[in-house]
Amino acid sequence: MAKYKQRISDKILKRKVLGKGAVLIEGPKWCGKTTTAKQLAKSVLDLGDSSVLMQSTQLIELSPKTLLEGKTPRLIDEWQALPPIWDSIRSEVDKRGEPSQFILTGSSVLPEADETIHSGTGRFAHIKMRPMSLYESGESNGKVSLKDLFDGKVFEPQTNDLDINDIAYLTCRGGWPWATLISKEVALDQAFDYVDSVVNRDIQRVDGVKRSPERTKSLLRSYARNISQPIPYSTIRKDMLSNDSSTLDEDTVYDYIKALKKLYVIEDLTAWNPNIRSKAAIRTGDTRHFVDPSIGTASLGLGPQDLINDLKSFGFFFEDMVVRDLRVYAEALDGKLYHYRDSTGLECDTVLHRRNGSYALLEVKLGGKASIDEGASNMIKLSANIDTERMPAPSFMAVVIGVGSHAYKREDGVYVIPIGCLKD
Repeated sequence: MAKYKQRISDKILKRKVLGKGAVLIEGPKWCGKTTTAKQLAKSVLDLGDSSVLMQSTQLIELSPKTLLEGKTPRLIDEWQALPPIWDSIRSEVDKRGEPSQFILTGSSVLPEADETIHSGTGRFAHIKMRPMSLYESGESNGKVSLKDLFDGKVFEPQTNDLDINDIAYLTCRGGWPWATLISKEVALDQAFDYVDSVVNRDIQRVDGVKRSPERTKSLLRSYARNISQPIPYSTIRKDMLSNDSSTLDEDTVYDYIKALKKLYVIEDLTAWNPNIRSKAAIRTGDTRHFVDPSIGTASLGLGPQDLINDLKSFGFFFEDMVVRDLRVYAEALDGKLYHYRDSTGLECDTVLHRRNGSYALLEVKLGGKASIDEGASNMIKLSANIDTERMPAPSFMAVVIGVGSHAYKREDGVYVIPIGCLKD
């Protein structure tokens, strides 16, 4: 058996389990939810096993408590295969009145209102898992900590071990745990297999609605072509229409996007709304992102060399990978990730805003001095425009790069940090 690679979610799960009767781990399939849950669980009900599910379907009506008996925390894997078990767990949590009773894992969202009696509010804690960050998979050396930067600690220049070929490969391979354990050539197949599964099976199963595999493919390709950009759904529709002879209205496009969000394939980045001194209107549109950049490259049939041959596109896919990693790190820091854009054209690729009110401005660039200078300039302009009488100044500003020999602090105070040096 392959050795388990520690996840940032491990420590989050341990904390959440101590505070609630049940913890729900959500996220895309293949991201490692079950494996992570098994590190802590003392017993398992595997509803992903067809024979177990068949028996459990009968027992849920006759004796639901029987399914929940076992050492705690008890893992209910793929719980969404048996929606009524949600209310049984909720009821059992109330009866026991103790934390650390159940861990639930699944690859789809909560059941619809008519499928359950109670939402689980107050009984369930929630954790969102994503594919592995570069630090979790072992590619980032972790010499620069976001937490340390938030705490005001300054680091000495640190070396970066990854070059452009490494970054291109890691973008296409993605953070799928199994892909990090097998040969490079075979690992690249995993994202293609993932996309094939989404298109031909998962999109039909998520809510029982029959959807076209070809339209799903077309949507994924459009998303990939517009990755890391604030593109409206109307643009995606026009993009899809070029390969769709049937009537395709915006509601249909939105339905497909909604389904892909339920499957955690798509995870757009919402806008940050700070208090600013200027009268510039803040743009509220989302930037388009996958939960992992390999979904985008696989949707377009791209490999590492294709990215290197098209550096402009590479830059957008690299940003998608950085967003994935920063989202993972943000979870550990009680934070969320946003983007900023206003009517004057001023942008900031990502803003990591923590629950305690502190935040960091982070621009993303593949590399190169001119790009780094541009990113630093954007953040300095935005920082100067923050109304610090109504909110704090940023804890720090950084340009996260793909290609560069060192992590260091510029004379203007902006950090330059290769993704291969970053951790939570």
